[in-house]
Parts: sequence; C-alpha cells; structure tokens
Amino acid sequence: QVQLVESGGGYVQAGGSLRLSCAASGRTFSVYSVAWFRQVPGKEREFVAHLNWTGGRTYYADFVKGRFTISRDNAKNAVYLQMNSLKPEDTAVYYCAAVYAYSRRASGLHTDQRTYDYWGQGTQVTVSS
Repeated sequence: QVQLVESGGGYVQAGGSLRLSCAASGRTFSVYSVAWFRQVPGKEREFVAHLNWTGGRTYYADFVKGRFTISRDNAKNAVYLQMNSLKPEDTAVYYCAAVYAYSRRASGLHTDQRTYDYWGQGTQVTVSS
C-alpha cells in the first residue's frame, strides 16, 4: 500500500517556475513507477509525465516537453515535477500517481490514468497571464 501527498502548488506568473513534490509512504516505493496528471474543471484528467521504477525511462505529454521535468529520489520516497516557462493553460490541479512495477496494471499505457493504483489528493497550480 502506498499513500501519496502532493505539495508545492501555488500562484505564479506566466514564464515562472514551480516545483511540485509528491511524498510517498511505504518501504518499497522504489519499485513503483510514477506519473503526474492534471485536471481542470469540466475536463478529463490528462497525462503530464511518467517515470518508470528504475528511473531510466521518462515520457512527457507533448504540451510540456522541454518545459517540465519529472524526477524521483527513492531515498526520500519522493517524486518531483519541475515546471518551467509556465503558461496560463498549465493552470490545473496536479496529481501524483503510482503503480507497482510488477503488477499487471503496470503493463498498461503510461498515459492512461487507469494504469495507476495510487493517487494523491492533488495540488492546485494557477498561472496568471
């Protein structure tokens, strides 16, 4: 069982940066692949970034490539999303998600929220123009 808690959201002007953190409980977090999704009211949750459990593979949505970076620190049981060159359209609630690497679900699409078993409560990011 893993519990995820996001932090680091807030208000920022367009062009600015924020770093989101996701603190995970559980001693075996190192064998979980992780991802960030985001959601705005009235729209479906959308994929932002994925990092596999080894830390060797990353995937990004096209709209964040070159601006966002996902990383993890297994010693701290933490996942991060560094967001640079923020745009007003990045405004959303950002969610951290995780899936046990050896589970059947882990073979699903990394962009599909149904692949992930564990979710945080979300952190609001607001980018003003």
